[in-house]
Amino acid sequence: MPPAIMAEGLVKKYGDVTALDGMDLSVPEGTVFGLLGPNGAGKTTAVRILTTLLKPDSGHATVAGLDVVGDAGRLRSRIGASGQYAAVDDHLTGAENLEMVGRLHHLGTRRSKERARELLERFDLVEAGDRPVQGYSGGMRRRLDLAGALVADPPVLFLDEPTTGLDPRARAGLWDVISELVAGGTTLLLTTQYMEEADRLSDGIAVVDHGRVIALGTADELKDQVGGDRIELTVTNAEDLATVRRELAPLAVGDMRTDAAALRVTVPVTHGAASLTDALGRLAAERVTVRDAGLRRPTLDDVFLALTGHEATANESATTKENPTATTTAKEHSR
Repeated sequence: MPPAIMAEGLVKKYGDVTALDGMDLSVPEGTVFGLLGPNGAGKTTAVRILTTLLKPDSGHATVAGLDVVGDAGRLRSRIGASGQYAAVDDHLTGAENLEMVGRLHHLGTRRSKERARELLERFDLVEAGDRPVQGYSGGMRRRLDLAGALVADPPVLFLDEPTTGLDPRARAGLWDVISELVAGGTTLLLTTQYMEEADRLSDGIAVVDHGRVIALGTADELKDQVGGDRIELTVTNAEDLATVRRELAPLAVGDMRTDAAALRVTVPVTHGAASLTDALGRLAAERVTVRDAGLRRPTLDDVFLALTGHEATANESATTKENPTATTTAKEHSR
């Protein structure tokens, strides 16, 4: 089957800033695809092009078999999108917001009301559904915005930082909703800065930097690229960090990472448990008090840092250098 989302050589520039520099993507139907990258990498610009908000300077893309430029009008009825900020009407109730979206999708008054109630229940907003949105918390507004993207049961869904602002319980609930949608055949493209989110949800992941895909694969495949185990240990005294780095340098097979605030050092090693035993022996000989130590596999955070040279950070703004003038969310247009 053809991919649900396909992009070839997408280029987008804003003056002297190149947001996309020949990006290629291919997302199979009925899968979750994670788009990861540091701030300004081009993720949001890519989503805006794929949801018909922006036209690429060059390149080609199709979603659900429709060209994102030539078939933009038809495509908008077949996608759902939620941007980084909740696009809801403060003066309407939660139910009225969803009913309005339903009518915009020509569902009819009765079906729009039914669909609104279904989604209020799914996103745990029944009790707040008849209250004006201006009194909602940030997390409630976010859930309502996500519900709006699902009103028309779109076959392809774009979620740009979908769980920003949600507490752990609400985030886990959204993960369950995403799993249900994909099990029903929905294709989902997800941008996120939460590495555990991408690890749990994504069937495939593209790591993006400087407007290009620099790595592609499943979470396990990307972790294998980094290779090896990690010793992660925490000391009691900050002044011991330098000693830890000096003593464990002979064991490291890559760059050690130090989190001074957490008093933690992470050391890539090749011999697993034997390296951990050696490390603890070296530190004991130097009378370094180790509060906690363990051996773990690489995480997507490790992959992210190794491939991009940046830490993964939350709260990527919709008005980063990718597009300093764009303020309209994808959902506002797709509706």
